[in-house]
Amino acid sequence: MDFRHAQSDLSLRFSSHATSSISRSSIGDNSSYLCSTASNSSYLLELREQKDEKFNFVKGDPDDHSDDEKFSLLGQPLRVKRQRDSQSFLNQDSAKRLAIMDESSLEARRTSVRAWGNQSLRIADPEIHDIMAKEKQRQYRGIELVASENFVCRAVMEALGSHLTNKYSEGMPGARYYTGNQHIDEIELLCCERALAAFDLDPEKWGVNVQPYSCTSANFAVYTGLLLPKDRIMGLDSASGGHLSHGYYTPGGKKISAASIFFQSLPYKVNPLTGYVDYDKLEEKALDYRPKILICGGSSYPREWDYGRCRQIADKCGGILMSDMSHISGLVAAKECASPFQYCDIVTSTTHKSLRGPRGGIIFFRRGLKSRKQGVLLNHGEETGTYDFEDRINFSVFPSLQGGPHNNHIAALAIALKQVASLEYRVYIRQVKKNAQALASALLRRKCRLVTDGTDNHLVLWDLIPLGLTAKNYEKICELCHITVNKCAIYGDNGAISPGGVRIGTPAMTTRGCLEADFETIAEILLKAVQITKMVLHREHGKLKDIMKNLQNNKDIMELRNRVEAFAASLAMPGFDI
Repeated sequence: MDFRHAQSDLSLRFSSHATSSISRSSIGDNSSYLCSTASNSSYLLELREQKDEKFNFVKGDPDDHSDDEKFSLLGQPLRVKRQRDSQSFLNQDSAKRLAIMDESSLEARRTSVRAWGNQSLRIADPEIHDIMAKEKQRQYRGIELVASENFVCRAVMEALGSHLTNKYSEGMPGARYYTGNQHIDEIELLCCERALAAFDLDPEKWGVNVQPYSCTSANFAVYTGLLLPKDRIMGLDSASGGHLSHGYYTPGGKKISAASIFFQSLPYKVNPLTGYVDYDKLEEKALDYRPKILICGGSSYPREWDYGRCRQIADKCGGILMSDMSHISGLVAAKECASPFQYCDIVTSTTHKSLRGPRGGIIFFRRGLKSRKQGVLLNHGEETGTYDFEDRINFSVFPSLQGGPHNNHIAALAIALKQVASLEYRVYIRQVKKNAQALASALLRRKCRLVTDGTDNHLVLWDLIPLGLTAKNYEKICELCHITVNKCAIYGDNGAISPGGVRIGTPAMTTRGCLEADFETIAEILLKAVQITKMVLHREHGKLKDIMKNLQNNKDIMELRNRVEAFAASLAMPGFDI
């Protein structure tokens, strides 16, 4: 029997009988070493150190084992001891002791996992807990007027903080990279079903992707899926109320948003006299520029969109019509404003503004047979008469731009969308609009200038330039008084350096139960903040940052802050207890 191919550091030829000997030629140049050490016990140690892991070389003994391979080496009887199935190196007593140790070790491991894994936030990280507690108080004690913010319900919070965050789910339902996603698939499919139902869409004609991490991500996924690099897009100018994700570069030509870095963007603007989108100028520009995607929608535009006119323009220039309805999606769902779905090919939105859901994005796209003649410059299914947006957009979201979806967010969105379809939600949105109109009327009565002289939706755009203020200074004084607004560029001002407008929205305070009379009070508070800002800037000199350090104990600010806190504390706060 030849063992020359055994995994050993020695080249030895064994026979199956004890009388077999080792061929000297197989030892080669090491023969002198073997001869000098054969009678020494250290030679056996050398053999043991070089043995293959599958064999155990030991000295012969009187107890014969018939299934062992026996041989002699220079007169020394040796045996190749085969491994036993029972792991003969352990006796029964050792096995019992190990079993007892394993049981105690298992309980110790369980205790260790529970000690680490079941700690409350207060115990696990007191520092973060304390900061979060302060933020909770800030939300409760303040007047929240940022148009893009809202308060979610406890059920949404529970889903966001749930075990669903543990699961990796790259891919689409039924086609995941990982296994174990059967329940995740069920949640995502239900979320998609509810998204279509919330906007009264036929699933034969519309599809939806609920995986985008934000609407900026959703918009870029649309561009990436349907365009080539350097293809042209066209959206509302930032100073006119547009959003950075629709393309933006500075007056000096520096490209700011990824939409402008990877694609070519040209903005259209509002009429400087009225503040409304100038559709005639838009059409003129579009026919010259020929964008492959025309975008309607903005982040601080207080009026309705003429989607029918935008459709006509997109068809004339051969482009796809896309709507970003992030700010007004709740109003669209409640049928309290014009819907983009009748005219647009693609509709995107955030999910956390007027929809009152978790922070994220969503993409709706046409599917199935086309019902009208489309532009001829883009190949999006013209030959077959069907839309091919679905596969291209889904592939763009994953794997092109994102990794695994946030399953906790998708579950929370499904909860919010169920509420969006309810009668109670429609009542809420109607009140959002009423409150915005009440606020606009209150400010106009006090001789304030509003862009477009009013609002059709959930926000007003207040021009502070006639009051001799910059939005940055006013915003900071409001923050000291626990009022949250945000500065916003308006057409005609130097928005890149010192924006002249503030954007004020009603969804968040309406969620807390405010009615029209409450927004009359809020208007008075906002005007008081104007007076304080003027007074502070008149008395103090120097940089705003330095001035702010000395204002925490300013008498006028403290009085207004106390008034704000008393007003806010009288209102309900959804989602958590105080």
